Amino acid sequence: MDSLIAVALAWLAYGAIHSLLAAQGPKAWVARRWPRLAPAYRLLYNLLALLLLIPPAALTLAHSGEPLWRWPAWVSWPAAVLAIAGFVWSLRWYDMREFLGLAQWRRGSDRERAGFVLSPLHRHVRHPWYSLGLLLLWTRDLDAAQLTAVLVITLYLVVGSRLEEAKLIALYGEPYRRYRRRVPALIPWPGRSLSRAEAAALTAADRPAG
Repeated sequence: MDSLIAVALAWLAYGAIHSLLAAQGPKAWVARRWPRLAPAYRLLYNLLALLLLIPPAALTLAHSGEPLWRWPAWVSWPAAVLAIAGFVWSLRWYDMREFLGLAQWRRGSDRERAGFVLSPLHRHVRHPWYSLGLLLLWTRDLDAAQLTAVLVITLYLVVGSRLEEAKLIALYGEPYRRYRRRVPALIPWPGRSLSRAEAAALTAADRPAG
């Protein structure tokens, strides 16, 4: 039991640090204290996020054991292929240089605002990468330590998506509020998807007139 508590605390600490550094406060503090470092903030944030994954992942692996259950291959393999293919396909609608922080670093500005863009997957869930990640996580054979980690990660994604949306509302205003009222966050739901025309109307509402 102590080992599972340690795993849970490690992942909770990771989520807390990740969310804290994603907030505007630390970013503004860095911009005031080291203005030349500000354009590299997102790039450094992403690199640090990768490095900080090592301790909780290693701890989870160190306490691995026999799986609590096993998914049949006809469930786990198609789910993994669907999740990975969905992620790769969705990259067409993301500016990965902006997402990684390379664009901000190269242009010497930490300004990150891009236009309100809805990919085909965004028409069905507001956070498709989170949804695909959860599909991949929950269709694997999980031992006690892995299940603990996945439960904490799921909680973090639910809470983190709410925190992220507060920033998106501040960024895009009413178009995002309308989108949020219509489309579910993580799990597709019948009757809650946008048509192509509805998605186009929402993104057009974010564009400046003229």
